[in-house]
Amino acid sequence: MKLYIWRHPKPFAASGVCLGQTDMGVHSRKLKRLASQIERFVRLHKLPKVIWVSPLQRSLKVGELLAQRGFKCQVAPDLMELNFGTWDGRPWSDIPKQAIDEWCADFAHSAPYHGESVAQLFTRVEGQLESWLKAQAIEHSDKPILAVGHAGWINVAKMLAAGEGVPQVAADWPRPVGYGELSSLTF
Repeated sequence: MKLYIWRHPKPFAASGVCLGQTDMGVHSRKLKRLASQIERFVRLHKLPKVIWVSPLQRSLKVGELLAQRGFKCQVAPDLMELNFGTWDGRPWSDIPKQAIDEWCADFAHSAPYHGESVAQLFTRVEGQLESWLKAQAIEHSDKPILAVGHAGWINVAKMLAAGEGVPQVAADWPRPVGYGELSSLTF
């Protein structure tokens, strides 16, 4: 299976914030720019006009714009970013260093923020990928999947495509892809 996944545009006031499933808005110009970029890519590569998005508005609104341009927009809750629980939407500077150290000490399985662990995010990403693979098998299709997702989800998908497992230490977590950046993955 081929997956083309773009990271959503940069939301308002996201700098310095622990941003997981907090539903922050994005400037309409940035949303339109990414939708146009995806539309050109699809036209250039003669791809199906189907886009998968998370229900968070920084992803969903790109899908809605594409739907206005003739795309079929599919919403998948499993495409959402890591759930940072009580940390979500707070400035990183407001989160106690001890709590962050606790998380990093057991990076794969800890969730001191009472949200989702990195291992749980891996399971969720694997589930979405398996769902797409099963649908392709049922439809006897090898058409690529196009999606607008989030940095953590994309990092996990990249690690899975490379045959890597859940990182045990925070230092092994990759840098996030840039806003609006396309990642091309094969499973």
